[in-house]
Formats: sequence, C-alpha cells, structure tokens
Amino acid sequence: MKLYDSELKVMDVLWRQGDTTAKAIARELGEQVGWNVNTTYTLIKRCIGKGAIERIEPNFQCRALVSKEQVQEEETQELIDKVFDGSADKLFASLLGGRRVSQEQLARLRAMIDEMD
Repeated sequence: MKLYDSELKVMDVLWRQGDTTAKAIARELGEQVGWNVNTTYTLIKRCIGKGAIERIEPNFQCRALVSKEQVQEEETQELIDKVFDGSADKLFASLLGGRRVSQEQLARLRAMIDEMD
C-alpha cells in the first residue's frame, strides 16, 4: 500500500490520537498545515479506499487499519529497492556516510543485528 505524504499526515493524527472523528482530524490538520475541511475529508476517503482507514458510524469515526511500523517498513523497503538496488548494505553505508560512530551507537547497531538472527 503506497501512502503519499499528505495521506501520511492524516495517518499520523490517527497514530498519535487513536480512533477519532474525521472532524477532529480536519480541525487538527487545519491548524497544523492550513488545510480546509474538504481537503482533509478527501484524503481520509482516499485512505479508506486504500484500506488504511476504517470508517465507523456514527459521526464518521476513523480507525487506522495499518500501524506506523508497517508503513515505515514498506517505505523503507521501497527506498532500498528504488535507490539502493535492493541492497540494505548500500543503504546502511549511505546512512553512515563516512561518519564516526560512537561505541554506544555501534553496540546498539550490533544488538539490532543480533535480534534479526
């Protein structure tokens, strides 16, 4: 499922607040990014069409059907495939970019790698 930046703003409200009304999402995004109600409702309906949000009545309640972690994983994999020829190694090397890594950071990275085994 591909979610665009504007759709991710809608999802972010749901991930932070949990189930909430479309009206509340529109109010928050109106304050945050200046969107009008129609723009927000259009984006919510797009997310519903993609299966990312469930609409619950009454009051047009919205519930996220995908977690932030799922979206992060999919977006990361798409980036790796598109920009790094499917190689996580190349992504990792690019992230480090010749920078010095502290012993603490190295220990955390090793622990993450060990968890994957």
